[in-house]
Amino acid sequence: MTDNFEIKKKILGKIKQYDRIIITRHFRPDGDAIGSTKGLAKILKLSFPQKEVYVLNEDSSQYLAFLGGEDAPIDDEKYADALVIVCDTATTDRISNKKYALGKELIKIDHHIDVKPYGDLSWVEEERSSLCEMIADFWLTFKDELKIDEEAATCIFTGMVTDSGRFKFSSVDGDTMRRAAALLDVGINTEWIYSNLNLDDFNVFKFEAYVYKKMKISKNGVAYIYVDKSTQKKFKLSNEQASNVVSYLDGIKGAIVWLAFIQNAGGSIRVRLRSRFVTINALAEKYGGGGHDKASGATVHSKKEMKQMLSDADELVKNYKENNTGWL
Repeated sequence: MTDNFEIKKKILGKIKQYDRIIITRHFRPDGDAIGSTKGLAKILKLSFPQKEVYVLNEDSSQYLAFLGGEDAPIDDEKYADALVIVCDTATTDRISNKKYALGKELIKIDHHIDVKPYGDLSWVEEERSSLCEMIADFWLTFKDELKIDEEAATCIFTGMVTDSGRFKFSSVDGDTMRRAAALLDVGINTEWIYSNLNLDDFNVFKFEAYVYKKMKISKNGVAYIYVDKSTQKKFKLSNEQASNVVSYLDGIKGAIVWLAFIQNAGGSIRVRLRSRFVTINALAEKYGGGGHDKASGATVHSKKEMKQMLSDADELVKNYKENNTGWL
């Protein structure tokens, strides 16, 4: 892996240069987006107490609420002399805080495929398991200058856990675990973190049982489920709870790709794609999405398009199984 010391040094230099720093993420945040923005903000507040540091976004989420809230909006004119840091967001159209463009300078820190580069400075490591891992790396690289506490370490560790599939995805390597170990050494409470991640409301467990009854598997091994708005309402699901349905499809022997189709309020259908062994981000990109090799997202706009995507996924799995061995 590339060390990228020089770009990290430049980013720290920019941070030191500005008195006001605004940190944002992508809309509909996952654990990595939440953990990285809150963790980085806390590190900067501890290290540079004289600076104004904000986490500002236009959408809110109850997901990972145990990590605390975000900041209230600030006046537009305060952006003019601010440094804006965008975390975990591949393209500008997915940035939650649309006022990012009002900032004086823009920094992108990300681990997704860099299909549309942006920012005055850009630090992208596509091979990393999470953006939180990169934030941990940033702290460790400049440990003599950057301070951390249990709260910041908890945010970063939580994001690493959620985006790496509890450290089981193929993007996890020795560096990932060494950075996680450094966060553990800060003194975080992993029992509390995992309890918050694993515990859920009773209605969600009833929904999980429903999914196991309704899920299907294609001819060649694509597990899938469609969750319409009426079902989401019936089980009183939040957007985050509905989206998590994709995790229920993991673990079926022979089903090496699994897709969750979740109907949005406007009628479009959000798609979450996951896989073992098979690279699926190209399939997501075909339908206007993207992401990582084995964890991506997209959107389709009709059931006809949904069926076509399923057909494409099934063909992808068929070709993989015909040309590879060792899959499970």
